[in-house]
Amino acid sequence: MLLPLDEALNEDGRWERIYLNLPGFGGVPPLAPPGGLPDLIDWVDSVVSEEIGSRKFAILANSLGGLIARELVARRKSQIYGIALLAPVVDPRAEHRTLPQREILESAPGLLKTLPKVGSYAFAEMAVVQNSENWERFRDAALPGIRAADRRAMVQLEADYMVDGPLPEQRFESFEGPTLIVAGRQDHVVGFEDQLALSANYPRATIAVLDRAGHNVHLDQPSVVAALLHTWQSEALGPWR
Repeated sequence: MLLPLDEALNEDGRWERIYLNLPGFGGVPPLAPPGGLPDLIDWVDSVVSEEIGSRKFAILANSLGGLIARELVARRKSQIYGIALLAPVVDPRAEHRTLPQREILESAPGLLKTLPKVGSYAFAEMAVVQNSENWERFRDAALPGIRAADRRAMVQLEADYMVDGPLPEQRFESFEGPTLIVAGRQDHVVGFEDQLALSANYPRATIAVLDRAGHNVHLDQPSVVAALLHTWQSEALGPWR
């Protein structure tokens, strides 16, 4: 899902990049029951211990990954150079989210009828700009993960989609590392207003709300997101220079 951004992240060749598939996604076996969000967060934390150890690192995360990244900040604040969050889940409780109405800004006549059934439904559900160019990005970046998702893992996660205790910012209060938060103005899944409110806890945050963008913000506005990430990367890389 994040591979389309790899070129922007590796422009100067100085980052080692680890792309992590979560359990139940991308062919990684699901967690043993209960396999809810707290278990998923613990699993990611354990992978960081195994793959990174005590080294410092930065995090790029999308959607649910944005909540998990903030949980890692709560646990490993001194170890993290910076975080970049794309359309992050702020609160896992859907009823606590401030959401815009579902809106489609552009639709190519007849396009959806030409697409494969699974792809057509998933694309139509998320895409704000429904044209062939946006479909191709969705097909290459998002659809493989949708097709590979383990339904049992999805059911387990939905049954326990909560964090243990208060949200991360209530535990660490302030994160001073370079932070990028990008939201889509037409994102009807997690919205954009709750993401703006996070700025109080991230004093070095750049926050962008992009028009003509929904929940797959980096697929809807790839060039803008890549430019923002390149700037963030330069800031997060600063301690290494």
